Amino acid sequence: MSELPSVTEAEQRIRASLPLFATERVPLDAAAGRVLRQHVLAECDQPPFDRVMMDGIAITLADAARRDFTVAGRQMAGMAGQVLADSAGCIEVTTGAMVPVGCDCVVPVEQTVREGDHVRLVDGWVPAARQFIHPRGSDCRQGDRLLAPGVRLRAPELAVLAANGVAEVEVAAVPKVAIIATGDELAEVEQQPLADGQIRRSNDRALAAALRDRGFVDVQLTRVPDDLAATTARLAELLATCQVLVLSGGVSVGQRDFVPEALRALGVDKVLHRIAQRPGKPMWFGIGPRGQVVFALPGNPVSALVCAVRYLLPALEQAMGLTSRPAERVVLAAPAGTSPALTCFVPVRVHHDDAGRAAATPVPAPTSGDFSALPHTDGVVELAPSDHAAPAGTVAPLYRW
Repeated sequence: MSELPSVTEAEQRIRASLPLFATERVPLDAAAGRVLRQHVLAECDQPPFDRVMMDGIAITLADAARRDFTVAGRQMAGMAGQVLADSAGCIEVTTGAMVPVGCDCVVPVEQTVREGDHVRLVDGWVPAARQFIHPRGSDCRQGDRLLAPGVRLRAPELAVLAANGVAEVEVAAVPKVAIIATGDELAEVEQQPLADGQIRRSNDRALAAALRDRGFVDVQLTRVPDDLAATTARLAELLATCQVLVLSGGVSVGQRDFVPEALRALGVDKVLHRIAQRPGKPMWFGIGPRGQVVFALPGNPVSALVCAVRYLLPALEQAMGLTSRPAERVVLAAPAGTSPALTCFVPVRVHHDDAGRAAATPVPAPTSGDFSALPHTDGVVELAPSDHAAPAGTVAPLYRW
């Protein structure tokens, strides 16, 4: 039995250690995609008046047998309320207008025949009380809670904010994130040609894309060599200016893996180091002396992305105050390998089968350094330790890239 924390235990330790990021107020038109950090109450009944639902005429059913009406006025959307004083009359109305006082039924224009100032109902059409009237307060009442902290502001939420006069919104402040690539072997993307033993930096770009895709747009990229003094000095600078540090590489137990030692020297409290999983076993997580969040991810590309989608992104969303949701679940379309002692994360391609279920076809990476096939996948499934391969039909949580 492994002495390393399980995936579930690692997640629990991380979540229990996280701070809550600060808030800020932004204009409504700049709030899309942000995480709400305030309650939003209905400023008035919605609709605020009995509202016409169809273009046509508004009548009173005091004389249920009446089929012919004299046009007594017009009630357009946005106009002050009109009054129908005589049940022999009607008022022309448009969708969205106030129901005129004295009216209790709206007849659609398609069910009427207009002859000058007179309107008659189409043969066979039977009007009913409150027909095509959207009652005042039927959507919500003044003071009802419409939105709570922890939601991401999408189109429906923005509509609610605007409809209730919220011109400035309290949202989670976006943290400043530094992504630090480590390693003497790393070359710049534009370098031509590569020297012997070099590879181009790619993990930091992938991690930055994953962060920006979730709304973490204040991201800077840097790198440090395999040198303890240089690593410590650069991390000290970044801890002074950033709320989140994400490192790639230098976190295992090799002779040139200086990240854990540098973080310890800078007063970053280790919460965990190494998890019973494959890939991504060497991951390190800690909290800085001023509440900075520090993730040190493995240097292998697949490992780094797995740890990002399983731990880093959910953790930062929690620190933003976003209400967490259960992981999406899919059904394996083919068997997938497992490990007796480790949770395995397997890249998959997702489609919907004939029954409408989300089915995941495993596309296993030969090694944690082989990321060439990842663009053809949608994410990874999490498979519990087992002595046997996970058979087709297994239900597993999915973490999308």
